[in-house]
Amino acid sequence: MKRDEILRRLNKTLAAGGAIIGAGCSAGIVAKCAELGGADLIICYSTGKSRIMGLRTEVIGHSNPRTLDMYEEISNVVQDTPIIAGIEANDQTTYDLNLVIDRFVDQGFDGFINFPTVGNHEHVSDFFVREYANIAASLGQPWGFAREVELIRRLRERDIFSMCYVFSPEQAARMAEVGVDVVCAHVGGTAGGLIGFPADPLAEALEDAQRIMEGAWDVNPDVICLAHGGPFAEPQDTAALYERTDAQGFVGASSIERIPIEKAVMSAVQAFKNHKIRQR
Repeated sequence: MKRDEILRRLNKTLAAGGAIIGAGCSAGIVAKCAELGGADLIICYSTGKSRIMGLRTEVIGHSNPRTLDMYEEISNVVQDTPIIAGIEANDQTTYDLNLVIDRFVDQGFDGFINFPTVGNHEHVSDFFVREYANIAASLGQPWGFAREVELIRRLRERDIFSMCYVFSPEQAARMAEVGVDVVCAHVGGTAGGLIGFPADPLAEALEDAQRIMEGAWDVNPDVICLAHGGPFAEPQDTAALYERTDAQGFVGASSIERIPIEKAVMSAVQAFKNHKIRQR
Protein backbone atom coordinates (compact mmCIF):
# COMPACT_ATOMS: atom_id res chain seq x y z
CA MET A 1 0.00 0.00 0.00
CA LYS A 2 1.43 3.37 -1.03
CA ARG A 3 2.23 6.12 1.45
CA ASP A 4 -0.43 8.48 0.07
CA GLU A 5 -3.15 5.86 0.51
CA ILE A 6 -2.12 5.09 4.09
CA LEU A 7 -2.14 8.79 4.98
CA ARG A 8 -5.48 9.28 3.25
CA ARG A 9 -7.00 6.55 5.40
CA LEU A 10 -5.48 7.86 8.63
CA ASN A 11 -6.61 11.41 7.96
CA LYS A 12 -10.10 10.16 7.11
CA THR A 13 -10.25 8.52 10.55
CA LEU A 14 -9.14 11.74 12.21
CA ALA A 15 -11.62 13.83 10.21
CA ALA A 16 -14.41 11.60 11.51
CA GLY A 17 -13.26 12.19 15.10
CA GLY A 18 -11.84 8.69 15.52
CA ALA A 19 -8.62 7.61 17.19
CA ILE A 20 -5.95 5.96 15.07
CA ILE A 21 -4.99 2.56 16.46
CA GLY A 22 -1.73 0.81 15.66
CA ALA A 23 -1.83 -2.83 16.73
CA GLY A 24 1.36 -4.70 17.49
CA CYS A 25 0.91 -8.17 15.97
CA SER A 26 3.54 -10.90 15.74
CA ALA A 27 1.22 -13.85 15.09
CA GLY A 28 -1.40 -14.46 12.45
CA ILE A 29 -4.30 -14.96 14.84
CA VAL A 30 -3.53 -11.64 16.58
CA ALA A 31 -3.24 -9.75 13.28
CA LYS A 32 -6.42 -11.31 11.90
CA CYS A 33 -8.43 -10.33 14.96
CA ALA A 34 -6.84 -6.88 15.17
CA GLU A 35 -7.93 -6.12 11.63
CA LEU A 36 -11.45 -7.39 12.31
CA GLY A 37 -11.49 -5.16 15.40
CA GLY A 38 -10.76 -2.11 13.27
CA ALA A 39 -7.01 -1.53 13.65
CA ASP A 40 -5.72 1.17 11.32
CA LEU A 41 -2.18 -0.22 11.25
CA ILE A 42 -0.80 -3.71 11.84
CA ILE A 43 2.72 -3.34 13.27
CA CYS A 44 5.22 -6.19 13.40
CA TYR A 45 7.81 -6.00 16.17
CA SER A 46 10.58 -8.53 16.79
CA THR A 47 9.75 -8.27 20.50
CA GLY A 48 6.35 -9.77 19.77
CA LYS A 49 8.06 -13.16 19.84
CA SER A 50 8.85 -12.75 23.53
CA ARG A 51 5.26 -11.74 24.29
CA ILE A 52 3.83 -14.75 22.47
CA MET A 53 6.29 -16.92 24.41
CA GLY A 54 4.76 -15.65 27.66
CA LEU A 55 7.76 -13.48 28.48
CA ARG A 56 8.15 -9.80 29.15
CA THR A 57 8.82 -7.61 26.12
CA GLU A 58 12.41 -8.04 24.95
CA VAL A 59 14.39 -8.71 21.79
CA ILE A 60 15.27 -12.37 21.43
CA GLY A 61 17.82 -13.08 18.74
CA HIS A 62 18.55 -11.00 15.64
CA SER A 63 15.79 -8.42 15.31
CA ASN A 64 15.58 -7.63 11.60
CA PRO A 65 15.54 -11.23 10.30
CA ARG A 66 12.93 -12.14 12.92
CA THR A 67 10.67 -9.28 11.82
CA LEU A 68 11.17 -10.11 8.14
CA ASP A 69 10.11 -13.68 8.85
CA MET A 70 6.80 -12.49 10.32
CA TYR A 71 5.52 -11.02 7.08
CA GLU A 72 4.31 -14.18 5.35
CA GLU A 73 2.24 -15.32 8.33
CA ILE A 74 0.77 -11.87 8.96
CA SER A 75 0.04 -10.94 5.34
CA ASN A 76 -1.65 -14.29 4.78
CA VAL A 77 -4.55 -13.32 7.06
CA VAL A 78 -4.60 -9.50 6.80
CA GLN A 79 -6.85 -8.42 3.97
CA ASP A 80 -6.81 -4.63 3.73
CA THR A 81 -4.77 -3.02 6.52
CA PRO A 82 -1.26 -1.57 6.10
CA ILE A 83 1.42 -3.82 7.58
CA ILE A 84 4.23 -1.84 9.21
CA ALA A 85 7.60 -3.34 10.15
CA GLY A 86 9.94 -2.41 12.94
CA ILE A 87 13.41 -1.84 11.46
CA GLU A 88 16.44 -1.90 13.73
CA ALA A 89 18.57 0.81 12.14
CA ASN A 90 21.50 0.10 14.46
CA ASP A 91 22.09 -3.38 13.09
CA GLN A 92 25.84 -3.97 12.94
CA THR A 93 25.47 -6.83 10.47
CA THR A 94 24.35 -4.42 7.72
CA TYR A 95 25.83 -0.93 7.63
CA ASP A 96 24.13 -0.04 4.33
CA LEU A 97 20.74 1.41 5.37
CA ASN A 98 19.45 1.33 1.80
CA LEU A 99 20.10 -2.39 1.69
CA VAL A 100 18.18 -2.84 4.95
CA ILE A 101 15.24 -0.85 3.60
CA ASP A 102 15.30 -2.80 0.31
CA ARG A 103 15.04 -6.12 2.18
CA PHE A 104 11.90 -5.01 4.00
CA VAL A 105 10.32 -3.39 0.95
CA ASP A 106 11.00 -6.48 -1.16
CA GLN A 107 9.39 -8.63 1.52
CA GLY A 108 6.18 -6.65 1.05
CA PHE A 109 5.82 -4.39 4.10
CA ASP A 110 3.86 -1.18 3.55
CA GLY A 111 5.73 1.09 5.97
CA PHE A 112 8.26 1.18 8.77
CA ILE A 113 8.98 2.33 12.32
CA ASN A 114 12.34 2.70 14.11
CA PHE A 115 12.22 -0.37 16.31
CA PRO A 116 14.05 -1.62 18.28
CA THR A 117 15.09 1.91 19.14
CA VAL A 118 18.00 3.30 21.15
CA GLY A 119 16.10 6.54 21.65
CA ASN A 120 15.44 5.78 25.30
CA HIS A 121 19.15 5.20 25.93
CA GLU A 122 20.07 8.63 24.63
CA HIS A 123 17.10 10.19 26.41
CA VAL A 124 18.20 9.03 29.85
CA SER A 125 22.00 8.78 29.64
CA ASP A 126 24.76 11.05 28.38
CA PHE A 127 26.99 7.97 28.37
CA PHE A 128 25.11 6.49 25.42
CA VAL A 129 25.16 9.83 23.58
CA ARG A 130 28.96 9.83 23.80
CA GLU A 131 29.24 6.13 23.00
CA TYR A 132 27.14 6.39 19.85
CA ALA A 133 29.06 9.50 18.80
CA ASN A 134 32.31 7.54 19.11
CA ILE A 135 30.92 4.70 17.01
CA ALA A 136 29.67 7.16 14.40
CA ALA A 137 33.10 8.76 14.19
CA SER A 138 34.82 5.39 13.73
CA LEU A 139 32.33 4.25 11.06
CA GLY A 140 32.03 7.54 9.25
CA GLN A 141 28.23 7.34 9.32
CA PRO A 142 25.44 8.16 11.79
CA TRP A 143 24.90 5.80 14.72
CA GLY A 144 22.58 5.66 17.68
CA PHE A 145 19.39 7.70 17.47
CA ALA A 146 20.96 9.74 14.65
CA ARG A 147 20.96 6.59 12.52
CA GLU A 148 17.26 6.10 13.21
CA VAL A 149 16.66 9.68 12.08
CA GLU A 150 18.64 8.90 8.93
CA LEU A 151 16.47 5.83 8.37
CA ILE A 152 13.34 7.97 8.44
CA ARG A 153 14.93 10.58 6.17
CA ARG A 154 15.69 7.95 3.55
CA LEU A 155 12.21 6.49 3.78
CA ARG A 156 10.71 9.92 3.14
CA GLU A 157 13.05 10.45 0.17
CA ARG A 158 11.66 7.22 -1.28
CA ASP A 159 8.07 8.23 -0.50
CA ILE A 160 7.59 5.29 1.88
CA PHE A 161 5.25 5.59 4.88
CA SER A 162 7.14 6.01 8.15
CA MET A 163 6.49 6.13 11.87
CA CYS A 164 8.84 6.77 14.76
CA TYR A 165 9.16 6.15 18.46
CA VAL A 166 10.52 9.16 20.35
CA PHE A 167 11.14 9.79 24.03
CA SER A 168 11.58 13.57 24.20
CA PRO A 169 10.40 16.74 22.47
CA GLU A 170 13.87 17.14 20.97
CA GLN A 171 13.77 13.69 19.39
CA ALA A 172 10.26 14.37 18.10
CA ALA A 173 11.45 17.58 16.48
CA ARG A 174 14.35 15.82 14.77
CA MET A 175 12.04 13.20 13.30
CA ALA A 176 9.53 15.83 12.16
CA GLU A 177 12.33 17.74 10.45
CA VAL A 178 13.18 14.77 8.22
CA GLY A 179 9.54 14.19 7.26
CA VAL A 180 8.23 11.35 9.39
CA ASP A 181 4.51 10.73 8.85
CA VAL A 182 3.52 9.58 12.34
CA VAL A 183 5.22 10.38 15.64
CA CYS A 184 4.59 8.03 18.54
CA ALA A 185 5.31 9.50 21.97
CA HIS A 186 6.83 6.63 23.97
CA VAL A 187 6.32 7.03 27.72
CA GLY A 188 7.93 3.78 28.88
CA GLY A 189 7.41 0.04 28.87
CA THR A 190 3.76 -0.98 29.14
CA ALA A 191 2.43 -1.69 32.61
CA GLY A 192 -0.40 -4.09 33.34
CA GLY A 193 -1.10 -7.76 32.87
CA LEU A 194 0.96 -10.54 34.38
CA ILE A 195 4.43 -9.20 33.60
CA GLY A 196 4.11 -5.50 32.85
CA PHE A 197 6.79 -2.89 33.42
CA PRO A 198 6.73 -0.40 36.30
CA ALA A 199 5.14 2.81 35.00
CA ASP A 200 5.27 6.49 35.89
CA PRO A 201 2.10 7.95 37.45
CA LEU A 202 -0.66 8.75 34.97
CA ALA A 203 -0.37 12.52 35.36
CA GLU A 204 3.34 12.42 34.62
CA ALA A 205 2.86 10.17 31.58
CA LEU A 206 0.17 12.48 30.20
CA GLU A 207 2.42 15.49 30.63
CA ASP A 208 5.36 13.72 28.98
CA ALA A 209 3.24 12.57 26.03
CA GLN A 210 1.90 16.08 25.42
CA ARG A 211 5.36 17.66 25.57
CA ILE A 212 6.75 15.09 23.12
CA MET A 213 3.91 15.63 20.67
CA GLU A 214 4.26 19.40 20.89
CA GLY A 215 7.94 18.99 20.01
CA ALA A 216 6.86 17.44 16.71
CA TRP A 217 4.04 19.91 16.04
CA ASP A 218 6.39 22.87 16.59
CA VAL A 219 8.21 21.68 13.47
CA ASN A 220 5.31 20.27 11.45
CA PRO A 221 1.76 21.08 12.62
CA ASP A 222 0.38 18.43 10.25
CA VAL A 223 2.33 15.44 11.53
CA ILE A 224 0.12 12.77 13.14
CA CYS A 225 0.96 12.14 16.81
CA LEU A 226 0.08 9.02 18.79
CA ALA A 227 1.10 7.71 22.22
CA HIS A 228 2.39 4.41 23.53
CA GLY A 229 3.31 2.59 26.71
CA GLY A 230 3.59 3.41 30.38
CA PRO A 231 0.27 3.36 32.25
CA PHE A 232 -1.72 3.15 29.00
CA ALA A 233 -2.18 -0.60 29.07
CA GLU A 234 -5.89 -1.23 28.44
CA PRO A 235 -8.63 0.55 26.47
CA GLN A 236 -10.07 2.35 29.49
CA ASP A 237 -6.63 3.76 30.26
CA THR A 238 -6.61 5.75 27.03
CA ALA A 239 -9.73 7.73 27.95
CA ALA A 240 -7.54 10.15 29.93
CA LEU A 241 -5.10 10.30 27.03
CA TYR A 242 -7.75 11.78 24.75
CA GLU A 243 -9.31 13.95 27.45
CA ARG A 244 -6.10 15.51 28.72
CA THR A 245 -3.72 15.50 25.74
CA ASP A 246 -3.97 16.17 22.02
CA ALA A 247 -3.02 12.59 21.09
CA GLN A 248 -4.64 11.46 17.86
CA GLY A 249 -4.48 7.79 18.67
CA PHE A 250 -2.60 4.98 20.35
CA VAL A 251 -0.11 2.26 19.49
CA GLY A 252 -0.42 -0.92 21.52
CA ALA A 253 1.93 -3.88 21.59
CA SER A 254 1.61 -5.60 24.97
CA SER A 255 -1.81 -3.92 25.08
CA ILE A 256 -2.88 -5.83 21.97
CA GLU A 257 -1.04 -9.14 21.88
CA ARG A 258 -0.16 -9.91 25.50
CA ILE A 259 -2.64 -8.53 28.03
CA PRO A 260 -5.82 -9.43 26.06
CA ILE A 261 -4.52 -12.97 25.49
CA GLU A 262 -3.65 -13.38 29.17
CA LYS A 263 -7.12 -12.28 30.22
CA ALA A 264 -9.04 -14.23 27.57
CA VAL A 265 -7.25 -17.54 28.10
CA MET A 266 -7.48 -17.39 31.89
CA SER A 267 -11.15 -16.46 31.68
CA ALA A 268 -11.95 -19.24 29.21
CA VAL A 269 -10.18 -21.95 31.20
CA GLN A 270 -11.80 -20.77 34.43
CA ALA A 271 -15.20 -20.86 32.73
CA PHE A 272 -14.64 -24.42 31.52
CA LYS A 273 -13.53 -25.42 35.03
CA ASN A 274 -16.68 -23.97 36.58
CA HIS A 275 -18.87 -26.76 35.19
CA LYS A 276 -19.54 -29.76 37.40
CA ILE A 277 -19.59 -33.27 35.98
CA ARG A 278 -22.43 -35.71 36.51
CA GLN A 279 -21.62 -38.51 38.92
CA ARG A 280 -21.67 -42.02 37.45
